[in-house]
Parts: sequence; C-alpha cells; structure tokens
Amino acid sequence: MASLDSTSWSVPGLLLALLLVFYSDLPHVRGLEVSTGKVSSIEAMNGSTVLLPCTYSSCIGIHKLYFSWHYNNNGSKEKLCDGIVPSEGAEAKVKVKHPRIEFVGATKGHNISVLLWNITFEDEGEYICFARNPKEKYRNHSASYTLYVVDQMREVDNTLTVIIVSVLGGVIGLVIIVMVIKALVVQFLLKDDEKNKECLVNASGNDNTENGLTGAKADNKGTPKA
Repeated sequence: MASLDSTSWSVPGLLLALLLVFYSDLPHVRGLEVSTGKVSSIEAMNGSTVLLPCTYSSCIGIHKLYFSWHYNNNGSKEKLCDGIVPSEGAEAKVKVKHPRIEFVGATKGHNISVLLWNITFEDEGEYICFARNPKEKYRNHSASYTLYVVDQMREVDNTLTVIIVSVLGGVIGLVIIVMVIKALVVQFLLKDDEKNKECLVNASGNDNTENGLTGAKADNKGTPKA
C-alpha cells in the first residue's frame, strides 16, 4: 500500500484545495440581469400607447449603471433613450432621443420601463432593453420585447368556454336537485318511521289495559260472599 508523502503537500496548498472545494459547493452568485417580464410580446392597436417593460437586478449591487432602449429597425438599431443610475436608490438621469418615448421607470423598483405614445404600423418590431454595470467589471445584459400593431383587436372565440361552463353548471344544478330530493325522502321516511313506532306503542298499551280489566272482572266474580 502506497504511503502518503507528507512533504508532497504544503500547508498553503492544503488550504487552497480546501477553499476550492468549499467554493465549488456554494451557489453561483447571480450578476446583472435585465428582464422584460414573463410575456415577451404584445399586440396593440394603431394609435394607442403601449408600455415597454424592463427591470434590472444584481445581487452584487450597482454603481453608475448604464441602460438604454433600442429599436431594431431591420437590423439597424435606433436608440430611443439611455440613462445612468448613479447608485442604489438614486434617481436615474435619462436622455430621451425619440419624440414619442417617455421614461416611466423608478429606481426604487429597479424599473427602467418606457412608454411609446401614439404607435403606428412603422413602430412594429423588436425593442431591446440593455444594461451595463461597471461595479461588475462592466458586465452587461439585454432582453427584447416584440410589438405587433393591428387595426383592431382580435375577438376571442369563447364558444368552447361557454359550452364548458354551461355543462358544468347543469351538472352542479342536477347534483343539487338530487341532494335536495334525497334529503326530503330521508326526512319523509324518518317521519313515517316515527309514526309507525308511536302506533305500535299505543297498540301495545291498549292490549295491556284490556287484559288487566278482564282479569279484574274475573277475579271479582270468583270471590265468595261472606
């Protein structure tokens, strides 16, 4: 059996190995991320106003966070607005570069969303939210949001939903009716059973009374006179 050579591992080397094992078991620290929400697209009517949502997050914290919104115009990016968040809790310094864009974000909620007013069919396409954090060695991240512009909103066919609701309502109503009828029948049977019991008790009492009176008369007749 091979023996462990104590001179092959120095104290600093052992400490380094232990630290590597320890940090390998730690969960990965999440850096800067931006998100446009659970829904990545929206359908809006021509002439309406839409919200382009975006939030950022960082477990490490931020310092002079840079962010921007771009419109992907057939491969070329058109900058809509950009800004800097100096630090956690500080208000963003924003420069709007599009006449129909309004910044509606709030630093308190890590919100860097914008409004696009009076949309037209030319506004349809991909909108990109970008952020860069110098505190994380200028780590950057982006997320996109797609806008579809229509003349009128599509009507949702609710026929199947109405049928399902009607069937369920009918079934529930039938169950309730059956339960009510069952309760009435049980109540009627209980009352009838109570009447039968009262009748049997009364009949038994009458029989005992009649038998007692007959016996008394027979005894009186058989008694000799003094």
